[in-house]
Amino acid sequence: MNEEFDVVTGAFSYSGRAIAARLLEQGRTVRTLTQRQAPPDSPISAYPFNFDRPDELAYTLRGADTVYNTYWVRFERGRVEFSEAVNNTITLINAAREAGVRRFVHVSIIRPEADSPLPYFKGKAIMEKALVTSGLSYGIVRPTVIFGRGDVFINNIAWMLRRFPVFAVAGDGRYPIQPVHVDDLARICVEVGAMDTDVIRDAAGPESFTFTGFVKAIGAGIGHPRRVLSVPVPVLLGLSRLIGVLVRDVVVTRQELDGLMAGLVASHEPPEGRIALTRWIAENAATLGAQWASEIGRNYERDSAGSVAAEPAVPADGR
Repeated sequence: MNEEFDVVTGAFSYSGRAIAARLLEQGRTVRTLTQRQAPPDSPISAYPFNFDRPDELAYTLRGADTVYNTYWVRFERGRVEFSEAVNNTITLINAAREAGVRRFVHVSIIRPEADSPLPYFKGKAIMEKALVTSGLSYGIVRPTVIFGRGDVFINNIAWMLRRFPVFAVAGDGRYPIQPVHVDDLARICVEVGAMDTDVIRDAAGPESFTFTGFVKAIGAGIGHPRRVLSVPVPVLLGLSRLIGVLVRDVVVTRQELDGLMAGLVASHEPPEGRIALTRWIAENAATLGAQWASEIGRNYERDSAGSVAAEPAVPADGR
């Protein structure tokens, strides 16, 4: 283990894949911690998470320059709980410190709160505190809603817009959303990884919408504009459950909806993202929403032991 390398969790999945690709473009050597099989001829060496064997995890990280952590779960399911994801991330932070890693870059969430009533946001805040107090050199990147290749959230909105004559939103639909492209997120993470000073940065895109405007922009972009109806939260959740039965997936959870309606997926900082959502939709209009993208199929059904290596997510973001 003499060659310097970077470690990206989930490098064969969504945001981790984009970060790994950017590092490889820069000539970096990349390892990943994952539960997925490495693709044939992949330049990335794959290792298990070994959260239950911290010494082995630290050995895997020994010699690493920077760890880029995207590990998280979108929602609780079966034995997969937010508390498990928090504890696993703290184990990873401790292992990185023991291994002598130079820099730890953590993908968090926009506006985490330690006293949040939403376990998703509270868990992210706990992990940030663990990193800040670890003694490691750190960078924390806080994305909003992530879109791009492999997208689930926007893809599935497009799927519904293609198939139903109207689209329902909870409440007045005026709550803000500021999506960021996965390549912008990767760029920001790698920039932060190259730094030596501790830093916390928001990752938000150049376009902001109300949620109703966001849905209308997707519909117009794919050539399926629809009437958007405002409905009470219980009605929206009921409709989501019905669609979930149809597609055998979770469309949206109450916790995600609460975070969305509270305006927690938009930044108060100047946007660092460069890729506009509307342009990306236009470039991918032919395929966006053609098939349902299953969150459960991607991240919750592969591991019979009940532990997952899911990508970071944000409220209503089903990647």
